[in-house]
Amino acid sequence: MSIEFRSVTKRFADDTVAVDEFNLTIPSRKTTVLVGSSGSGKTTLLRMINRMVDPTSGSILIDGEDIAGVEPVALRRRIGYVMQNSGLLPHRKVIDNIATVPLLTGVKKAAAHERALELMDTVGLDRALAGRYPSQLSGGQQQRVGVARGLAVDPNILLMDEPFGAVDPIVRDDLQRELLRLQSELDKTVVFVTHDIDEAFLLGDQVVILEKGAKIAQIGSPSEILENPASEFVAKFIGIDKGKRSFRAKKTSTGTVLVDSEGRTQGVLVEGSE
Repeated sequence: MSIEFRSVTKRFADDTVAVDEFNLTIPSRKTTVLVGSSGSGKTTLLRMINRMVDPTSGSILIDGEDIAGVEPVALRRRIGYVMQNSGLLPHRKVIDNIATVPLLTGVKKAAAHERALELMDTVGLDRALAGRYPSQLSGGQQQRVGVARGLAVDPNILLMDEPFGAVDPIVRDDLQRELLRLQSELDKTVVFVTHDIDEAFLLGDQVVILEKGAKIAQIGSPSEILENPASEFVAKFIGIDKGKRSFRAKKTSTGTVLVDSEGRTQGVLVEGSE
């Protein structure tokens, strides 16, 4: 399902303009990453897609349908949502957390639990964890439960609000790669919010770099943005201006490595690479 923002503005009660005349098309069955610093409006944009926040003006369409005419709770139940710190219900077991939305939509408990167990397999969780409570899981396991819950009604759209921001770097790397695997298998329209440009470039088919007020600084594939930054702001945001992404080849006794502008080795050049 495609998502379209048409001249969307969001002004809060304190007169803060979080989003100002925002226009964007999010293509179907691709991962679009909204990336920007705090105050760039990225989370507000995400939450407008499932009407957790309503725009002050403008419209948002899903496959051509204006969501302003869709009852918010019904809309949320057909869109997957994964947040930071997983947002699990602490008093409910893993299997019941995953089954929450199917049960709310009238699925029988046995069927909802069977679906939950299947989704545990999908996201790489041992079924033996089904009877545990969130507090008995690691941070990475909790986030996998959160992803499974977001997928429980087999939504066409999956919203992800900095879902891996609260876990350690090794777990975060595992979760990122798990998401790439899931997307290749499940083919969802994913909207992912992050402040980390490296995460954006790893996960995004389409990356949208935002300035304050959700002004689009640049939109494109990771390659397009890296090869041709649209402005000084973009160059600074992605690290090109400080040479963080400028590499040179250095020959060593064991092969060729890639070295950054400060002389630190960043990787190995594999034979046959272009």
